[in-house]
Amino acid sequence: MRYGSLIKMLPLLLDQPVATWDLPRDQPYREKQIRTWILQRFVSSYDEMTDLSLPLRTSLASRFRLRAAEPITIQGSEDTTRKFLWKLGDGSLIESVLIPATLSKTGTRSARLTICVSSQVGCAYGCRFCASGLDGWRRNLTAAEIIGQVLEAARIAGRRADNLVFMGMGEPLANLPNLLSALDLLISPANIGMGARHVTISTSGLAPQIEELAHHPFPFRLALSLHAASDEVRDQIMPVNKRYPMERLLAACDIFIAARKKLIFFEYILLAGINDSPEQARLLAQHAKRLHAKVNLIPYNKVEGLPYERPTEDAIHLFCRTLLAAGVRATVRREKGHDIDAACGQLRLQKMQEDKKI
Repeated sequence: MRYGSLIKMLPLLLDQPVATWDLPRDQPYREKQIRTWILQRFVSSYDEMTDLSLPLRTSLASRFRLRAAEPITIQGSEDTTRKFLWKLGDGSLIESVLIPATLSKTGTRSARLTICVSSQVGCAYGCRFCASGLDGWRRNLTAAEIIGQVLEAARIAGRRADNLVFMGMGEPLANLPNLLSALDLLISPANIGMGARHVTISTSGLAPQIEELAHHPFPFRLALSLHAASDEVRDQIMPVNKRYPMERLLAACDIFIAARKKLIFFEYILLAGINDSPEQARLLAQHAKRLHAKVNLIPYNKVEGLPYERPTEDAIHLFCRTLLAAGVRATVRREKGHDIDAACGQLRLQKMQEDKKI
């Protein structure tokens, strides 16, 4: 997006229809000032735009809501994983997670930050182990609400995140038009300027949309939330597999990789007694080798009210060793945030349950 398109960009950002702006004659200069305040200084109020005249600030504030997402709960601290519960303009609740880089081998902490954002209010895909869909699907997020999570987290952290992952609430590829509109602004060097190579889009397995993304110009990464290596097991825990079974899904990934020549990731949450057997590991290794995929193993983060359990450490290590022995790149992601309800949808679910008791 060019700098002259701010009039188009700001209504997108502010989630408002285009209005008469009544900007002064030096409009391009004022546009640049407003854009800098919002996209680079992450202000939350027009009063902070001190180099704009008071009448202009008053005019903008009367017609454009500046914050698409407002924090109502923040768990964690500055040097640890932080989870945000956001309230949207219609009262809906969504979550984001801000994750600092892990300690290096020398014991020093990298300055890099990763933000995990949501794409929908709730989720319609009903993965059995996930808290996001327990209250069903409400609606897609607008592009402004997607961007708003990034901007608000940057304001709170005092800096923009380096990496962006769409692994929060919802199925990103079910909201593809708004997702791509948001990415257009987030990635553009003239706007927020996040590197496209530092953006990862996750999907539970929407094969047609994966094929569509294969031809998109942004060089982002794709993560497939596989969570099982056979149709039999995946059908039990991921209803989407009945619509797009394993072979259909892997064929779509073949197209994606052939078109983009990009590494794909498998996200695999380990559930005790469900998908953590050596047989599942061997099948997963076959899929990973077919796609030259890297596997991120994630021991389950317990969700209250759901029957699933975290595997033992021995089972986790055996699963990973089986993949490594087959020549697959695999790591166990020691997910952060057990103490802050960091599993997707947990904080929102907790808040909704509390509100029902009032």
